[in-house]
Amino acid sequence: MSSTTIVHLLRHGEVHNPDGILYGRATGYRLSALGEQMAQRVADAVGDRDIVRVTASPLERAQQTARPLAEARGVEVTTDVRVIESENVFAGRPFSLSDGVLRRPSTWRHLWNPFRPSWGEPYKQVAARMMAAVGEAREAAEGHEAVLVSHQLPIWTTRLFVEERSYLHNPRKRQCTLCSLTSLHFTGDRITTVTYSEPAGDLIPVGNRSDPFSAGGAPEQAPPA
Repeated sequence: MSSTTIVHLLRHGEVHNPDGILYGRATGYRLSALGEQMAQRVADAVGDRDIVRVTASPLERAQQTARPLAEARGVEVTTDVRVIESENVFAGRPFSLSDGVLRRPSTWRHLWNPFRPSWGEPYKQVAARMMAAVGEAREAAEGHEAVLVSHQLPIWTTRLFVEERSYLHNPRKRQCTLCSLTSLHFTGDRITTVTYSEPAGDLIPVGNRSDPFSAGGAPEQAPPA
């Protein structure tokens, strides 16, 4: 009889980013006080589950989000670069949809192909590395549960891949809020169900609950026009 395993994709908590920088893979962006509270809420909510492996992106915000849950489960946080944030040509600069940045002629050369996408790491490449990490986590936690702490776009891209949906999407409609869990349920090595939950959803300010972006009004990754 095939074993049942769950691999949870956990998005990190709110980041301290007062200048609204699209930080991408930049170092030095840590959780805000609210983000730390979100991470603890996740640990409180799922710390009694049969989680035997906690793995995080090497970026500070992911490592910080992973620690309370790892401590609750009595395991070490392992690091996997395959679940890191996606590369993006807009990273390192202020970025906000409200200032019309995507309508500036200087950005158009990066926006010609939203299917790839032309402004960053190809979706297919993101899905491939994420699924490789998911597969390893499933094998390591077979019959139990594992958590991969990652970032919004890689998690959402993985879900689109698993559900055989188009990668072209509106970033404001990503179902992947701060500290949410996108859970892949396996029977053997086959994904049978995808579920979604928001253990820290009540901590997200009311005005931001439909906003997929991080603190400071800047997204982790630039969306299509």
